Amino acid sequence: MGSLANAPLPRTLGRGFRAGVLLVVMLTLAACEAPPPDPTVRVAGSTMGTSYDLKLVPAPGQVIPADFQTRADALLTRINQALSTYDPNSELSRFNRNASTDWITVSPELQQITAEALRISALSDGVFDITVGPLVNVWGFGPEPRRDQAPTDNEIAQARSRVGYWRLQTREEPPALKKDRPDLYVDLSAIAKGYGVDQLAALAETAGIQNYLMSIGGEIRARGLNGRGQPWTIAIEKPVVGQRAVERLIRLGDRSVSTSGNYRNFFEYNGQRYSHIINPRTGQPVPQTLASVTVISDQSMVADATATTLMAAGAEFGFQLATAHHLAAFFILTGPEGRFEEHYTPEFEGYLVPPQPP
Repeated sequence: MGSLANAPLPRTLGRGFRAGVLLVVMLTLAACEAPPPDPTVRVAGSTMGTSYDLKLVPAPGQVIPADFQTRADALLTRINQALSTYDPNSELSRFNRNASTDWITVSPELQQITAEALRISALSDGVFDITVGPLVNVWGFGPEPRRDQAPTDNEIAQARSRVGYWRLQTREEPPALKKDRPDLYVDLSAIAKGYGVDQLAALAETAGIQNYLMSIGGEIRARGLNGRGQPWTIAIEKPVVGQRAVERLIRLGDRSVSTSGNYRNFFEYNGQRYSHIINPRTGQPVPQTLASVTVISDQSMVADATATTLMAAGAEFGFQLATAHHLAAFFILTGPEGRFEEHYTPEFEGYLVPPQPP
């Protein structure tokens, strides 16, 4: 049986994506004694409808290349030009508009990311589905204008008729994609930011940087130690609307982490909250009982897609998937009277920082 956690890293390294939900907060734990100067170089900017934040820690005597941000911006621009559904001229937007059901030549990057997304779709029994765009749009969370009420059953049914990852095929050589119906719409938002983080990490390592923390909109990848010589420590955010508070701390190590939640991007109608995360199998937003899911993985794009998968699956099926695939996953459920309940797999437990006594 395959695994949601293991996937080949694409060989190669935007504005235009819907802003990601920033659900993971980076913290540095200070030493008790006065620390030496922190050598960390911070690079920040905008991309994919959100922001990126890079913390680069040079080795003794090492100098971070002066043009590193220029290289990073150029890399992210290329990714946006390939994968954005907000840019009408992007490679993905052109593919979505193409009504042909023949093989359509695409870049190796687009083919590789699509193939990985379809792998996760199959393993999750369609809970993760990059053809879910029509449902996302009909609920008002896509490039189209935001709506202020829930769609009708007929609108949902029409959108669902266009959804199905099995209607999309990939070919590695030469790289190409193929639709089984002309109006199939592909949206890579749930994996693209993680892919971008992986490529920023590759860029840093090519420059000889061995200690870093990369983040795009909350998708995070770490390696080595921070500027004070300590392991990178990350905070999982408490899923409270309009607040920024810490639920738990984790020591990440040389891994990636992603959090998906329902408390940042939503609308309310007739007293009901509707999240931007849609279950393709039902056509409905995820229930409010599951507040957030955090996943740790080797690759950021896998963590990104898997967190969305488990969130869309819901509390019960999501935890079953995480357990069956031996994922490092941390679930926060909304319990009685609004209290939060934590559930996590054995694979996640080793990353948790023990709570400090009051």
